[in-house]
Amino acid sequence: MKGMVLTAPKDVSARDVGQPAPGDGETLVRVAKTGICGTDLKIYQGGIPVDYPRIMGHESVGEVVSGGTLAPGTSVIVDPAYFCGTCFQCRNGQMHICPNGGLIGRDVDGGFAEYLVAPSDNVHALPDGMDVTHAPLIQPMTTCLHAQRLAKIFPGEAVIVIGLGVTGLLHVQLAKAHGAYPVIGITRSKWKRDLAEELGADLTIDPAADVKAQVIEATGDRGGADLVIESVGQLSIVAQAIDLVRIGGRILPFGILTVTEGELPFYDLYFKEIQVVNARVAKPEDFPACIDFVQRGIVDLGPLITDVVPLMEMNTALDMLEDGKGIKIILDHAA
Repeated sequence: MKGMVLTAPKDVSARDVGQPAPGDGETLVRVAKTGICGTDLKIYQGGIPVDYPRIMGHESVGEVVSGGTLAPGTSVIVDPAYFCGTCFQCRNGQMHICPNGGLIGRDVDGGFAEYLVAPSDNVHALPDGMDVTHAPLIQPMTTCLHAQRLAKIFPGEAVIVIGLGVTGLLHVQLAKAHGAYPVIGITRSKWKRDLAEELGADLTIDPAADVKAQVIEATGDRGGADLVIESVGQLSIVAQAIDLVRIGGRILPFGILTVTEGELPFYDLYFKEIQVVNARVAKPEDFPACIDFVQRGIVDLGPLITDVVPLMEMNTALDMLEDGKGIKIILDHAA
């Protein structure tokens, strides 16, 4: 089969590779569409280490070929977080952070190929009629839902989302679904601010403006947001989240930080008694919930997709993402 193989940082090319064969408890999936994630970009750039050669890709949808209990031809999405099922974390309901597990596309070969193999328990059926071009976004949506479940948003709480890329726009929609008000989006991009408002944001702010004053005006005597979600992956934005959250509030550093040192207003973490909520990947139960949200139209995935590119032209897509062009690029395996 053909696969896009990463052999070193920024060195990925189409190669003939062996088609994987499912073992006991595994399912072989013919991949139809795969989204390129910020994690893929950081792996490609060398910021997240992997063993080479590696086939990246963990936002994959396709159809069952063989293995498992789902009938061949069933349209499915793959949960990329695999786990052992026997360690303390797994027994404690934290399979997604199993120390013996990993991520398809990072620790084992993933979806930037014609076929992939996944544990059968990680393969979720998609409803009839669901758009398979939109469906890869369900995977990053599960990570947002998992994070918001840990952050415990209550109706009427003020939520700020800093960074309105894919996950930021998903966070806006999910916060609204949880009853947050107001939901405030912050980004430099006017068209992303406009899109966030179309998707439910109550207020959007250009960072060039007086952000703090507008947040205080929008949140009243709370003096800041109950929850600030950092969805950029920059330490300076985490510092901004600390500044914009209310006394006694919560921050969610959702963007992946790969730096090993830097400056933060640590005293404010203490003085404001800020809770820091961290989340990684998603739990198995987040997939059916997100599929349901999309099927019922509570979350709209279509507007987040800016480009669809053939799988074999993945280098072009990676260049586009490095240049900051578009939001979400979907790779079409049939093109």
